[in-house]
Amino acid sequence: MNLVAVADAIAWSALLLSLTAAAAFSVLAFLKPRSAWFWFATVTLGIAIMAAASISAPAEFGFAPLITVLGFTVAIFGGSPAAATALNLAMGTSAPPGLHGGIIVAERPTAEEQRQGVTAGGRREVLRGGLTIGVLERVATAGSIIAGFPEGLAIVVAVKGVGRFTELEAPEARERFIIGTFASLIWACVAALVVHLAVH
Repeated sequence: MNLVAVADAIAWSALLLSLTAAAAFSVLAFLKPRSAWFWFATVTLGIAIMAAASISAPAEFGFAPLITVLGFTVAIFGGSPAAATALNLAMGTSAPPGLHGGIIVAERPTAEEQRQGVTAGGRREVLRGGLTIGVLERVATAGSIIAGFPEGLAIVVAVKGVGRFTELEAPEARERFIIGTFASLIWACVAALVVHLAVH
């Protein structure tokens, strides 16, 4: 057995072990939010991408579906803890959470209310359903990259931006939208890149 074959065998072993661990930690971080699970998932995903980048031979037929499933699992489940961690680091608890997964923001008074001397509007929940939308965006993102169609990422960002446009009037909503979306998409892209490097 030559050195290249030995190096590939080590890289494949490291990839399978680290990607399996990243998938397990991502699911744990999604179901039982604790920062430790997310950081373990981050470290093992980093090991997985280094292992995938060092492989010189394409995946064996039996490995490709397993790597794809593990990569999708990491992308889908790890993105929510990644977004939550990024938001906590950047903003802390500056916006109170709503009942439907969004945040509570103050509405601006209408022109009529301003003429009547009202200086503050009511409060409403914006960015509702973020968990579900995040899962769907990561499925589309990871699927596009794994399928070799990275242009699909532009479609995902455009659809999400258009869908949320009317809710981004409040500064705190805009900030959370940008930080959360970038963190979620970057996580999904990295997980999908592991699969792309290993399978293709």
